[in-house]
Amino acid sequence: MRSLAVWAVVCAWATGAWAADAPATPRVEARSNDLLAVGVVRDDKMSIHISRLADNAPVRDAVVTVVLRGMVHPTTAEADGSYSLQSKDLELPGAAAVDFQVGQGAATESLKGTLDIGSVPGQLDDRNNSRQMWWWVLNFAVCGAAVWLFSRRKAAKD
Repeated sequence: MRSLAVWAVVCAWATGAWAADAPATPRVEARSNDLLAVGVVRDDKMSIHISRLADNAPVRDAVVTVVLRGMVHPTTAEADGSYSLQSKDLELPGAAAVDFQVGQGAATESLKGTLDIGSVPGQLDDRNNSRQMWWWVLNFAVCGAAVWLFSRRKAAKD
């Protein structure tokens, strides 16, 4: 009986029944000839890190504005050299063009990228749900059949 329980645990583990896919954190990368901007979104807040391509040094003391979904949003400079932006537009699902406008002194650079925010948490993505469900049914059926055959083989020996 103990080997039957071990088989059930191994089969459940092999099918990935306990594996949970962590949702990817939405991010945007934008480049110009001199700068790289990386924005990471968590809820309604974006943390923006801007660095020079030549030496990867962070850009500090710049005026950074972000154009997102047609709206201009000012950013706040953080103590660690990054910039932050808070907007309800960051919670809207779908792809959006992002334009980071970085001004240092008289020089201004525009860095463009695309932010793709996945579907709303708790909302199912219907593209492959049926196909995935049948895949899980097949996996559990195969594991169940293996356990059943193993237990019948064990009972036949006794």
